[in-house]
Order: sequence, then C-alpha cells, then structure tokens
Amino acid sequence: MKIPVPDEILPADRLGHVHFVGIGGAGLSGIARLMHQAGVTVSGSDASDSAVVAALRAEGITVHVGHDAAHLDGVDTVVATTAARDDNPEIVAALARGLRLWPRSAGLQSVLVGRDVVAIAGTHGKTTTTAMTVMALREAGVDLTFAIGAEVEALGTNARLGGGAVAVVEADESDGAFLVYTPRIAVVTNVDADHLDHWGTEQAYEAAFADFAARASVTLTDRADLATRTVGFADGARLRGHDLVIDGGRTRFRVTSDGADLGTVELGVPGRHYAQDALLALAVGLELGLDPAALIRGLARHQGAKRRMEPVGEAGGVRVYDSYAHHPSEIRGDLEAARSVVGEGRLIVCFQPHLVSRTRIFGEAMGRELGAADEVVVMDVYVAREDPDPAVTGALVAGAVPLAGDRVRFVSDRAAVVPTLVGLARPGDLVLTLGAGDVTALAPQVLAALAEVGDGEA
Repeated sequence: MKIPVPDEILPADRLGHVHFVGIGGAGLSGIARLMHQAGVTVSGSDASDSAVVAALRAEGITVHVGHDAAHLDGVDTVVATTAARDDNPEIVAALARGLRLWPRSAGLQSVLVGRDVVAIAGTHGKTTTTAMTVMALREAGVDLTFAIGAEVEALGTNARLGGGAVAVVEADESDGAFLVYTPRIAVVTNVDADHLDHWGTEQAYEAAFADFAARASVTLTDRADLATRTVGFADGARLRGHDLVIDGGRTRFRVTSDGADLGTVELGVPGRHYAQDALLALAVGLELGLDPAALIRGLARHQGAKRRMEPVGEAGGVRVYDSYAHHPSEIRGDLEAARSVVGEGRLIVCFQPHLVSRTRIFGEAMGRELGAADEVVVMDVYVAREDPDPAVTGALVAGAVPLAGDRVRFVSDRAAVVPTLVGLARPGDLVLTLGAGDVTALAPQVLAALAEVGDGEA
C-alpha cells in the first residue's frame, strides 16, 4: 500500500501512542526500537510470530500476532509497512478513525529530527555499508543513533538510540523513502536499476538518486556525477583502495586518502563488493574528522550482517551459507564471494526469485548470473506484496541458467527443495541459499538434514 508522506513530520515525542503495522520487518522493528528507547509508547502487529517479534516483546514492546482493528484502541499514530494491503483491518480502522497514518520513512524521520544524519543509500550494499559505518564510528568513540535494515550480530540489534548528535541510517529507495530524510552526509553505494514497479523507468530511478544526493551537504560515492568525494578502487578516487586480496573468507586491502597512506583494512567477510562498502564507511568517518586508525579497527570487527553471506553452519563436511541477494548484480557479487570460500569443492546455489515484477524484468539476467555456480536449484517466485502471475515463475530464471540441463533444477514444490539440496551435496561443497524471501528458513533445515544423513552413515 502506498501511504503519502505527511506535509509536517512531528518529532517522535509528539506522536502519542505509536502502533506499527508489520513491526516484525527489518525496517519497522528498528524504528519501533528507537521510539521505545526514546520513551514513546509503542505497540505493533505482524502477520506471524518470529524471532524479531519475540525480541521486541522481551524489550518491553507489546506485539500482536495477526491484524485486528481492536489493536488500535488508544493509538494516536500508525506507521505501516508498504507490504500492508489496503484491506488490512488496522489500516482500514486507522483511516476510519482519522488517526495519523504514516509510511515508515516518516516514522524514522520523526526520530532523526535535530540530529546530524548520515544516510546510506544504493541499489546494493547499503545494509552492509551502514553496519560497517556504525562499527567504525563506534570504535572511534561516537555515541551514535543507528537504524540498519538487518540484525547485526556484533551490535546485537538493528537499531539503537545514542546520546550523541550523529545518526547513521540505512536509506531505502524502493518506495522513495530516502527522499524524506535530510542528511548531512549522503552515501550512494551504487545505482543499478531496480524497483521499477515503483519508479517506472530506469531514468526515473537514476533521477531519484540525484535528488537524494542533492539533499545532503556532502555526498560520498564512486560516481563522479553525484560525488563530493569519490571513493573506490579506480584511478582518480580521492579515497582509494589498493592491493585487494580475497582469501579464506577474508578481505584485505591498503587505503590512501588523496595519496596519503592510511593503513591496511582487514575484513572478516569475503568479496570485492564488501571492500567497496568498507571504503565508503571509512570515508564517512574521515568526513566527520575521526581517527583513521580507530575507524580501521572498527571495520576489522565487522563480521557481517544477518543474511549477507552469513555462515549458517557445517555438517557432513558441507558448509551452508545464506544471503539476501535478489538482483542480478547482487547474485554476481555473492557468487564471486562464495567462490573465494568454497576452495576445491562445488558451489550449490538454491535461489528464490523475489517479486513477480522483478522476476518479469530481470529473471533472465538472474539466470545468467546463477551460471557461476556448479549446481543450481531455482524455487518459485516469492510474491510478497504482489499478486501471482502464472506466466512469471521460477522456470523463467531456471531456463536462463547457462549450465547443462541436469545441473539446473526448477523445484516448484517447496517441500522438495531441502531433500534435493541434500541429495546433491557432498563433503567439501558449499550450499548457498539465496534470495530476499523466505528461502532463508531453508538454510537451517538443510544443515539439520545434512547432519541426519551424517549420523545415519556413522
């Protein structure tokens, strides 16, 4: 559902009782935490129970499973996920009662009022870059507020209210949310056409990032047409990485700023794209005048964000990873990273396309990128907020994978996916579950099934 941004965004302490529709999501859970920590009365609802729902309850937030108009009794402001349908009973009740009904962007902006905001946007890498920036700034002594689009194990959460003036937030472009914020520093990780169900055309999508960059005092990116300070591995970048080495699940590179050596960055995650994210995080800290050595120490403490090339475990000599990649460019980056980890074994990828509209536009490109694996299992489309289309299924992706037929499988029956993966895997292999939908739930199931097979053989 598209909910308009209000003409005036009040500070959070003037919103009264705030109720979140879809509070279990990565975005709304973080905003709810920030408001709760600021002393605002907060409640929420979600379609199903989850670890996030349980954590929010443990923190003192009332969370209902299921949506009901009665949940809005005593509520003054409703903040809703874009995934909510028009006929959601809480949305219907909010409109009928004349309550403030805000999109998540307005909810987050209400917490950011009066703070020096670092807003991190981009088609890919914004979650990781935000997490790295938070780790770096905290190591440099900044008591910052942050909101990240995923749980970060090293931080123990996805959001926390700090006592200082600086706030670091992930700025999502999917529904135009990033155009609500007024950052001091804007970071653009990259721009690669996506979310065309909202933006319509690639040109409109690109223009939105230009608008985002124009809202900031300083813009950090690898794109010269947007940047105040260019960041990257290319010649001419003011903050530049050199001598990149990716080995054994780690990444290392040397950094110079305007030619001056700053030291060597070591990351506990593999991949060139993560090195680029780390450079952007370092650039934020330098722009804030912080000690480079402290920032580099903070980056070394980053061990990844939830669902970003996340190691799930190992059983029977098979390693299982899970990642959020759902766009062709993200698939390419994660498969390159997985190749650096797998060694002499095979890379087995289970991919779940996300959204009918995205699969319709990018399905064939997704399939081509999956060709970098040794074995590919493609699930059916996770429709999320859209309606199914019988003409757009996972078969569109599977049919475009450039591997021999017996190495590509379209498995439309979800119950058959885990047995298929376990049947393919052998010691030394790496199984990677990939996608932005509920494919993530399969990774621990694969791990458990592999362990059962191993116990049976013993």
